Amino acid sequence: MRGAILPIKIAIIKFPGSNCDLDAVHLLNTLKLENNLIWHKRFDEKTAFQHDAVILPGGFSYGDHLRAGIIAAYSPAMTAVKSMAREGKPVLGICNGFQSLIESGLLEGALLRNDCLTFVCKWTVLKTETRRTVFTRAIPNDTLLNIPIAHGEGRYFNEERALKEMVENDQIVFRYVTEKGVPSKEANPNGSIDNIAGICNLEGNVVGLMPHPERASESILSPFNTSSGTLIFQSLMQALNC
Repeated sequence: MRGAILPIKIAIIKFPGSNCDLDAVHLLNTLKLENNLIWHKRFDEKTAFQHDAVILPGGFSYGDHLRAGIIAAYSPAMTAVKSMAREGKPVLGICNGFQSLIESGLLEGALLRNDCLTFVCKWTVLKTETRRTVFTRAIPNDTLLNIPIAHGEGRYFNEERALKEMVENDQIVFRYVTEKGVPSKEANPNGSIDNIAGICNLEGNVVGLMPHPERASESILSPFNTSSGTLIFQSLMQALNC
């Protein structure tokens, strides 16, 4: 039917070693958002055109060989992801997905080994620093979110000048903070510069974060009895006018 409004569709790309893809599927199904779990070799420009947003899930793509996220960053699927990003479509990278966005050049900086040199799996407190991204527009600034992390290479780093520009451009999306909302060394689980947990591109449609919001989407799973992670996806729904 000409002029009919098509349903919103979100793509979730599965790489060899992805292990949080089904968590994302479950959350989107709970929110009644139509989604497709797509093997990375099948995600091309034509498939991307049929979707309104894309999620790169967490896990260990290609076993983290060479460097976390680097091989996935050179998958043909990322060419389609870059096209979506250029078109202004929402792109979310979670943990390993964030690493792939960094390695592909869609986001700035680097993600280094945790300063403790060990894998860290724990709940963290995040402070929302900006509402200008498609994944935070429904979250008031300074809102605290309880979201877990699970990574060995999540220490965000960038050069001083580049970091200053990111701050000026409002590209810092989340910071690790205390329960009182204060960035501190004790609240920083991996040594990330400036306690950074998530960032965005200049346009605000590409966001990457190390914590796992899909694992904080049901209060029964949270020691804090909250579903903080859902707010990120509700922001996406608002951006897509769902």
